[in-house]
Amino acid sequence: MIKPIDTKLNAAAQNNFSLTEPDRTRSSASIEVRNLSYCYGKKRVLDCVNLTLPRGINILLGPNGAGKSTLFSLLTGLKSASLAKTGAGKDLAVDTANNEIKVCGLSLQNARRNIMRSMGVVFQQSTLDLDLTVKQNLLYHASLQGISSANALSNISDILSVLALKDKLDVKVRALNGGHRRRVEIARALLHLPSVLLLDEPTVGLDIESRALIIKYVRALTQREGLCVLWATHLMDEVTLEDRLIVLSGGDVKAHGITQDLCSQYQVDDVPQLYRKLTASMEVI
Repeated sequence: MIKPIDTKLNAAAQNNFSLTEPDRTRSSASIEVRNLSYCYGKKRVLDCVNLTLPRGINILLGPNGAGKSTLFSLLTGLKSASLAKTGAGKDLAVDTANNEIKVCGLSLQNARRNIMRSMGVVFQQSTLDLDLTVKQNLLYHASLQGISSANALSNISDILSVLALKDKLDVKVRALNGGHRRRVEIARALLHLPSVLLLDEPTVGLDIESRALIIKYVRALTQREGLCVLWATHLMDEVTLEDRLIVLSGGDVKAHGITQDLCSQYQVDDVPQLYRKLTASMEVI
C-alpha cells in the first residue's frame, strides 16, 4: 500500500498536477512495432512482437527476463534489429526483412536522430554522472539536445518544484539517495519537452515517498500534455484498470488491451490474477 505523500510534497502536487485537456494540436504520438524478434546468440528473447501504442499510459508488465529491457534498447536504437550479426555470443536479430519500428510515424531505421528529439527515456540502470551536480547533469543533457541553459531550466521549472529538486540543484548526484537520483532522471528525460516517454522500471527499489510522487506526477503530466508513455514494470500495483496493458512473458506478447477489458476477457477479478493466468508465473509482485 502506498502511503500518502507528505504535506509539503502534496501541496506542490496540488499546484502542478492540475489536469486539463491535452493539446489537440500535438501530433498523434505513438509507437508501432511490427514483427520484431531478437536473439542473444541462440536465445530468442523477443518473438515476433507486434504493438501499437497510442497517447496515454501504456504499461508493459512482465517478470524479470521477459524481454522488457531488450525492447527498450531496440526502441531507442541502442540495439539494432535491422542488421543480423553472426558469431557465438554476439547479438543476433532475426526476421530482419519484415520487422519495423516507428515512433510518431517515423521509421527508427531511417530517422533515429529526429525520433530521439521527440523521445524522453529513463533506463532501469542510472546513467547520471555521479561526480557532477544535479544542475550540471541537467545542463549537459540539455546541451546535447541543443537547448540553452536558460531554456532548459525554464522547461522543467515546475518539474523541479514538484519533484522537490530545486534545493538539490547544486548537490552532487553521488550525495543523493536513490529516490532523488531517479527524480533527477525523470526531470532530465523531460528537458526537451518530448511527446513520447519511455520508462524502464523507474520506481524499482525506491522509497515509498519517491515512488508515489513519480507515479502521480507522470500520470498527471501524461494526461495534461497528451504524451505517449511506455512504462515497463513488474509491479502490478502500478497498473490501473483504465491503462492500456501489455503482458510480456518469455519474449511473447500474451495480451494487449485496456486492463479492465482484459480482466473481463480472461474472466479474472484483478491484475494479479490476470498476470498469473497469462504467464503461469508465481513470482511475488
